[in-house]
Amino acid sequence: MIVTGRYVVVDPAATKIVRDGAVLIEDNVVRQVGPREEVLRGNPGHEVLDYPRGVVLPGLICAHCHAYGAFARGAPFRASPTRFVEILEQIWWHLDKRLTLEDTYYSGLVTAIEAVKHGTTLMFDHHASPYHIRGSLSRLEEAFRRVGVRANIAYEVSDRDGEERALEGIRENVEFIKAHKGDEFITGSFGLHAQLTLSDETLERCVEAAEGLDTGFHIHAAEGIEDLMDSLRKSGRRVIERLHAHGILGPKTIAVHCVHANDRELMILRDTGTHCVHNPESNMNNAVGVAPVVRAMQLGLRPKLGTDGFTMDMFREAKVAYVLHKLHLADPRVMPAPDVLRMLYANNAELAAAYFPRPVGVIKEGAFADLVVLDYDPYTPMDEGNFPGHFIFGMDSSHVRTVVVDGRIVVEDRVLKTVDEAKVMEEARKVAQRLWDRLYEPP
Repeated sequence: MIVTGRYVVVDPAATKIVRDGAVLIEDNVVRQVGPREEVLRGNPGHEVLDYPRGVVLPGLICAHCHAYGAFARGAPFRASPTRFVEILEQIWWHLDKRLTLEDTYYSGLVTAIEAVKHGTTLMFDHHASPYHIRGSLSRLEEAFRRVGVRANIAYEVSDRDGEERALEGIRENVEFIKAHKGDEFITGSFGLHAQLTLSDETLERCVEAAEGLDTGFHIHAAEGIEDLMDSLRKSGRRVIERLHAHGILGPKTIAVHCVHANDRELMILRDTGTHCVHNPESNMNNAVGVAPVVRAMQLGLRPKLGTDGFTMDMFREAKVAYVLHKLHLADPRVMPAPDVLRMLYANNAELAAAYFPRPVGVIKEGAFADLVVLDYDPYTPMDEGNFPGHFIFGMDSSHVRTVVVDGRIVVEDRVLKTVDEAKVMEEARKVAQRLWDRLYEPP
């Protein structure tokens, strides 16, 4: 298969563009990138997806999301939270206790559909269904594979529902990680909720269980002030310090949010190679504060970008990251567009490299064939020098026309090709209603 476009953005983070370019895909891998006529002439007989006005981008990566929260959309919660921990108690912990394996599967389907139609081709998903743990990650995998979205999946271990469920969460992570060694499309990491809901004993059990698995942990860290105060109260250490003391951090570990991390903690993350993920819209919605991402960059960290499940639209998340820090620091110079693109593409691709064997986030020979074609016809000139400005101020997910994941056409001309979207949505509404009907019944 050959995909052509007016612009082939081979590396958005470095703003490298091939004008009137083409991408040759064989199996699930990019084999050649170059001028359109050269690629077509040298590779006759291939199916051609020709977009003479299109912009071809590497697929977007979401470094942290929660498919399990999909059916919270419009749900009749009897909740009026006034602080972050009440949001957890009255909404998310209330919802996750009532999720069945069917709910998990349909949550995965609709999230994957929303992701891929918005140009997201790889997700790092963090799951919770404490009364239906066993097999839950396999149900998510089934949904993601069916739609055609690459993913890393983890189950969030927590003490909040008792010791046996914490142990079951550990087993679910271990079994899933072991079962997906060598898988190039779906991989596993070891999920933890947050230090707020994890005892020293459970952290030690998780570290012991992860030994020899060549994996890292995926954990919320210092999201709200309550997490920080709880850590100080329990251990005399700040959140990142406590996690570091227990051996949680490292080059495959994902520390999500880090809103209440100080310079010393940021340097611990840097020195351990831990991946810090910024989720600006979620942090704003939960009123937990603004993560010190600008400071983290100054200290040499490479923050990643996720959504925390607030959206699956990484174009939108990037724009929010661009404006939020300017407002927060009252400085229009901070978080320029090139920094946002590095976070979205290069940094997220760095995280992906910890769990997948081929590059993503770039279009180059040997990379996974994960591509997005935008129907974006700029009314001002676009080149390598001003591409970041076009990305932030011009492009958005409404321009997504065609999506290729792992060399497979998943969306073509805005139509999902892998599943019957209308039927999935119809059934999802029924599943969601059944879940809502039992929201206030015992789990």
